[in-house]
Amino acid sequence: MARFGLGLRSKVIVLSCFLFVLPWLGYEYVWEMEKYLRKGQEKTLVGTTRALATALHERPALFENASQFTDKVEKGRDLYAYSIDNAIRLDGELGDWQPYQELMWQYHGQYLSTPNPEHDNADLSFRHMVGKYGNYLYAVFAVRDDIVRYRPKNALGVSRNDHLKIAIKTPQGELTNYIIATREDGWVNAFELPSLQPYTQIQGYFRRTAQGYNIELRMPLNMLGNKLGFAISDWDDGQQQRHLMATSNVHDANRLGTVLLPSPEIKRIIKGMGHSGSRIWVVDKHHRVLAQSGTIQHADGVWASSLQENEQQGAWQRFEERFLHPLYYKILTRPPSDFLDTLHDVAALEGSHIANALKGKPASNWRLTPDNKAVILSAAYPIWGDDQVLGAVIAEETTNGVRTLRNKALEKLFNVILAVMFIGTISLFFFASRISSRIRRLRDSAEQAIDEQGRVRGTLTLSKDSDEIGDLSRSFANIVNRLGGYTHYLENMSSRLSHELRTPVAVVRSSLENLQMIATEPQQQKYLTRAQEGVNRLNKLITTMSEATRLEQSISTAKKEHYDLQQVVHGCMQGYQFAYPQAHFDINISDSAIPVEGSADFLAQLLDKLINNALEFAYEGSAIGVSLERQAQHAVLQVSNQDPALPADIGEHIFDSMVSVREQDKQQQPHLGLGLYVARLIADYHQAQIKAENLADGSGVVFSLTIKIIQD
Repeated sequence: MARFGLGLRSKVIVLSCFLFVLPWLGYEYVWEMEKYLRKGQEKTLVGTTRALATALHERPALFENASQFTDKVEKGRDLYAYSIDNAIRLDGELGDWQPYQELMWQYHGQYLSTPNPEHDNADLSFRHMVGKYGNYLYAVFAVRDDIVRYRPKNALGVSRNDHLKIAIKTPQGELTNYIIATREDGWVNAFELPSLQPYTQIQGYFRRTAQGYNIELRMPLNMLGNKLGFAISDWDDGQQQRHLMATSNVHDANRLGTVLLPSPEIKRIIKGMGHSGSRIWVVDKHHRVLAQSGTIQHADGVWASSLQENEQQGAWQRFEERFLHPLYYKILTRPPSDFLDTLHDVAALEGSHIANALKGKPASNWRLTPDNKAVILSAAYPIWGDDQVLGAVIAEETTNGVRTLRNKALEKLFNVILAVMFIGTISLFFFASRISSRIRRLRDSAEQAIDEQGRVRGTLTLSKDSDEIGDLSRSFANIVNRLGGYTHYLENMSSRLSHELRTPVAVVRSSLENLQMIATEPQQQKYLTRAQEGVNRLNKLITTMSEATRLEQSISTAKKEHYDLQQVVHGCMQGYQFAYPQAHFDINISDSAIPVEGSADFLAQLLDKLINNALEFAYEGSAIGVSLERQAQHAVLQVSNQDPALPADIGEHIFDSMVSVREQDKQQQPHLGLGLYVARLIADYHQAQIKAENLADGSGVVFSLTIKIIQD
């Protein structure tokens, strides 16, 4: 019965699946390597900030501004001049300010000089920012005013109408005020207070809008000190100022807001660090940005440039790019270049690492971008001056360089692992195939050496291989050779016994006959008679063994001829009916001729053995069935009888010599189990198959002979 199971090759393939653990081990190894690279990048970035901070130590002049002397800066009051990428066209339109819309600060009722809880922003509010481009400071005001009042024509004053007031603390420390009041939309200049002399250094444009008006201004940086303030005055009727909304108190120099301009000197110093692959910031002690260099999109660290130098585009790289990388990047992620940067053009930086740096402790920080696409490493280092922290240097990098390096390492690792797995699997498969093939050949040779009846019909070829399978093959060959010799000894034992016993039996018989002639006592005759009966039984056994021996010899020399099996069986059955009148035969023989090749005499002898066996085992009064029928290309001769079933473990050994299933205590005649052995010899001579099996209902035994029919 076939059993379900995996073959040797299948098991090797299953075991080779453990090779798939290698990519996981490699990934874990590279992941650990990435952790160390990140730590190295963190240390390197801290070193970068330290080097830059060293260049800024003990240079307090770079950080001197009004806010350095205050404990707190207030957004909206203290102004920050953002760096503007392009020159602003003064036309009252806000298109040039569009990229900086988010940087504009909204001024509302909280910034009124006179608090008014009932203030409506529709009456007065504005958005405002200042920026630096070249040597000028630009300012924009998008004012929301329900009633816009221009300066009346022919009016001597300039302040009893809507106007913009500017308060500047000059580099010399003087507070100066200017006012912008226009009669109509268009180009405007400032008037210096209190002289009301036109001041052309401050230029601008006034444009009426649906919500109010816009004012754009430009003034030279050299007229600015470190304080600046603006105020929008709202006059609805020309009699009384309705509202005054200001960035700071423009009437008091001490309460005027500060203005922070990006330091060109600091920017020049850190510009050289822009080649380090980092984005550099310098902030003052209020977290406000004094200078900035580089962009975070190009801050990949020191790894990206080295990887680009090794970039090659050979045939293998093109193959990788086309076939392997799509597979690898199912689990890997490419470092993005389009991640969201929230620190673009910010006025101040926040973070625990910056706070620690401003306290004098170097620190670093990891953070995710808002879109979770990139990881940014930020390191901060304090800038010292007179034992005080003047500010801090912040350097930022993404981990894209490390991730790119990790991906490159994993790509090469996966390439090697795939090659090892492919070569290993193919090698194991061929190794298992060769072992399996050798084992199958050994199995086939062993099966062919012994037939179904257990007789040794051939020998095994000695293997010359020195491995375990070779040893197993040689062991099998030795076993088969020894088994063949033993089987030959058993098969010839009957002929030897018959030959060796015949002479002593003849001597015993003649001696007994002589003793019978001289014995006079009845008791002596009784024992002599018993001895004579024993000798007769012994002689019968010798005759049976001689018969088998002669048959074997006859079969080895007999020539085959064609004969009609139906006539032979029919004739034999007629003879049995006469010879055994007390027996009942149930005969079913085909009417048509059944030509076969062999010897009719031998076949009749085979049928004799089967009939004798059936008569001997059949229950008294039971019928003996004999049938002969054609089945396709074969004829089937069956002899059945009602008797006890065959032992379950007898199998084909019932046809071996010296095998008998008779019960010893019921035997009336001597038997050596040679009858069925002779039947098998004759069946083999006819190249037929003979078998014994129990009837389906368990009532008896049937012997079947299947012989091939000769075609006309």
